[in-house]
Amino acid sequence: MSSPASPPAAPGRSPCCLCWCCCCSCSRNEERRRAWQVSRESKLQPLPSCEVCATPSPEEVQSWAQSFDKLMHSAAGRSVFRAFLRTEYSEENMLFWLACEELKAEANQHVVDEKARLIYEDYVSILSPKEVSLDSRVREGINKEMQEPSAHTFDDAQLQIYALMHRDSYPRFLSSPTYRALLLQGPAPSSEA
Repeated sequence: MSSPASPPAAPGRSPCCLCWCCCCSCSRNEERRRAWQVSRESKLQPLPSCEVCATPSPEEVQSWAQSFDKLMHSAAGRSVFRAFLRTEYSEENMLFWLACEELKAEANQHVVDEKARLIYEDYVSILSPKEVSLDSRVREGINKEMQEPSAHTFDDAQLQIYALMHRDSYPRFLSSPTYRALLLQGPAPSSEA
C-alpha cells in the first residue's frame, strides 16, 4: 500500500497567488510538489558524472593552492573539495553553490521558477536540514524575490556562501590530509611500453 507524498488539495479550494512556501495544500502547491519530486530526482542531487570520476593532474592539484577561484573553476577540484566539506559537515555549502550555478544557466522561466523553489526549500528555508548560513539582509532579499524568482535570485546568497567557503573551509582544505595526499601522488605512471 502506498501513501501519497503530500495531502491532496482541499476540494473547492482555489490556488492562492502568493503561496510559494508550500505550507498549504492548495492546487498550485500540489503541482509544485509533483514538479519538485521529479526535479529533485533528476537534477539537483548527484554531481555530473564528470565531477565524480575526474582525475586531476599534479599541476592542477598544485594550482588549487594558488587561489580558491582556481579550485572552484576545476571540476575535479570541486569534487575533491566537496568530499572534504562532507567530512566537515558543511557539504550543503557546495551543493547550494552548484545549484545556483545550474539555476543561472537556465533560460526557461518555468524551470527557473521550479529550480528556485527547490533551492529555497533545500538551502534557504529555516525548516531545511541543509540550510546554509545567510545573514538576515540576504535572506530577506531572497524572500522578496521569491514572489517572482529569476535566474539571479540567489546571487547575493551564492556570493556570501562562496566567501564563507573561501574564508573558512579553503584554508583547512589546503592543510588537510586529503589535499596533501593528492599533492604527493605526483604524475601517473606512463602506459607506454
